[in-house]
Amino acid sequence: MNALRARFSLTLGDFHLDATLEAPDSGVTALFGPSGSGKSTFLRCLMGLIRAPGGECRLGARIWQEAEDRTFIPLHRRRLGVVFQTPRLFPHLDVAGNLAYAWRRTPPERRRLDIDAVVGMLKLEDLLHRDPRFLSGGEQQRVAIGRAIVTNPDLLVMDEPLSSLDHRSRHEILQDLERVFRELRTPVIYVSHDFDEILRFADRLALIERGSIRAIGPVGEMVTRLDLPLAHAADAGTVVEARVDRWDEAFALAELALGGGPRLTIPNRGWPIGAPVRVRILARDVSLTLEAPHRTSILNVIPATVRELFPENPAQVMVKLDVAGWPLLARITLKSRQNLGIHVGQSLWAQVKSVAVERE
Repeated sequence: MNALRARFSLTLGDFHLDATLEAPDSGVTALFGPSGSGKSTFLRCLMGLIRAPGGECRLGARIWQEAEDRTFIPLHRRRLGVVFQTPRLFPHLDVAGNLAYAWRRTPPERRRLDIDAVVGMLKLEDLLHRDPRFLSGGEQQRVAIGRAIVTNPDLLVMDEPLSSLDHRSRHEILQDLERVFRELRTPVIYVSHDFDEILRFADRLALIERGSIRAIGPVGEMVTRLDLPLAHAADAGTVVEARVDRWDEAFALAELALGGGPRLTIPNRGWPIGAPVRVRILARDVSLTLEAPHRTSILNVIPATVRELFPENPAQVMVKLDVAGWPLLARITLKSRQNLGIHVGQSLWAQVKSVAVERE
């Protein structure tokens, strides 16, 4: 088991880090916060690049740092795969050589993914004999990701891996990363300043502010907690895990099943039946009505119950709804709340335009 527990306390000039992070033995835990919040400092402590006095870091039964017996395992002895903002490939080796170098450094008994599997996941077949210095930024970063996972690490750390890439390259690698994370049986700590990037594939979200991890939990829960700033951003919304249940081929629509709850109809993006899909519904795209409409262009009309109300400013209020056990946020005007008499415990209907649902 590779569950992670890391606790670090450190003062650097005017900045103080005092943060504890726990992550399960699989899946992606994203560390998110504004610039200067402590993301990079925490990662450097986690990797063993900084020794925080009194810190503690355990991965399963392995102790990487322990204050009581003064244990401190340096970076090169921690079974970490690390992907930085810049690829840092070996310029004297071609792509195949970079991957083979990492493979040779992995003890045979620890080799779960071989080079061919990694090459396939990241679509590196046509790059194997290329000089990395002449690859595009996106190609270089795909190779760097491949080199990190070829080592079959106990923990994969990714520090803003896509921040230096253009939009097209980022989009292509995001698709590759989804495939990688599905195949890996390794916990991943993923740091990014891009919230949409995190929402694409993170399982858990740790919110760090002023050197302290303020809250941590499943992504769908964290983005709808009204006591956290994520639920009050301009693009606040709900992240929903669903699966493709059927197609409406005549109108190029897909019907998504949300567990045992309602269904969502959205434009079909070529998903196969049964495919897992993560979608995002922005709070500004949800409207409320006290009666189910009978003649409307909106295809998603969902029964819901009001759970919380949070006035955001003199003109708007955030409404947190319960829809068969999953949360849904709706941002409406205070005037609409008053006109409809919306209150906690009330049953009503949420309306979501199909074309407004975003695929993460």
